[in-house]
Amino acid sequence: MDHERYMRRALELAQQAEAIGEVPVGAVVVANDTIIGEGYNEVIRLSDPSAHAEAQAIRAAGQHLKNYRLVDTTLYVSLEPCAMCAGLITHARIKTLVFAAPDPRTGATGSAIDVLNHATMNHKVEVVGGVLEHESAAILQNFFRKKREQAKNKKREENSVH
Repeated sequence: MDHERYMRRALELAQQAEAIGEVPVGAVVVANDTIIGEGYNEVIRLSDPSAHAEAQAIRAAGQHLKNYRLVDTTLYVSLEPCAMCAGLITHARIKTLVFAAPDPRTGATGSAIDVLNHATMNHKVEVVGGVLEHESAAILQNFFRKKREQAKNKKREENSVH
């Protein structure tokens, strides 16, 4: 399987999230070398804390397959999944997770904690990390830098009014 090709699509989706003001994370689910589900962060737009990129892609794939079990699929995501998404990946029975950038603060596949392949889990997921890591990290770093600059400018404007 061409991990970079599918990760590039996840990065395109991450940029779509950024374009609407969401944290730039994108995800695709692949079965038999075909994308069957994709998504990006929409938590703000949908007022839904569960609308992470992984959840959106997994929901779409489930609808495509008309099954809540996504056996023999691969999930590509531009950022290491959080605990919520790791649980979802396990419950969906996704075979392989491929992620770009690790998330040292909330990554649940080993960076901060390891929910995905915890010893008590009855389903194990193959994990491949670091595919197009630098590209994903750059998108995220630029996004958060812009957010900090916007907040600083807003504060300056508020202070200059008083």
